Amino acid sequence: MTLAEKLARMEEQLGTLPQGLRRMEWVMEQARQRPGLPEHLRVDSNLVPGCLARLWMVSRLDARLCHFESDSNSLVVKGVAGLLCDFYSGLSPDEVLALEPDFLLRMGITQHLTPNRRHSLHRVRQLIREFAAQAASRDPDGNPAPGIPNKPG
Repeated sequence: MTLAEKLARMEEQLGTLPQGLRRMEWVMEQARQRPGLPEHLRVDSNLVPGCLARLWMVSRLDARLCHFESDSNSLVVKGVAGLLCDFYSGLSPDEVLALEPDFLLRMGITQHLTPNRRHSLHRVRQLIREFAAQAASRDPDGNPAPGIPNKPG
């Protein structure tokens, strides 16, 4: 699915809902329907630091496209993190780096989050950007590009 198709689908789903709590209910319903991460990925090394809720996130590069998955013990956090993961999954590292998730503000999601949940959303976006930057610095075989230090990942 292209980025434009992802945005159109989300706008279609949210466009019929009034601003506010109805949209947050939609986010939580999306979280309920989202599969959780397998237990072997719900480990401390995959926890997103700085979040009050337990939020796990995993990233991978497949055929030069970024893929992200997340899970949380909080439905709201699981929902908004999942929206970001879905938005950026399937994009090239350069596309991920070029696109900000301002659609969440336009669609009335972020303004209804508590400061702690907005912080969690920011941390997920930060980790997505860091992964994409690292992936962008690698050659097609996954090796660090010349002049780029090898980072674990």
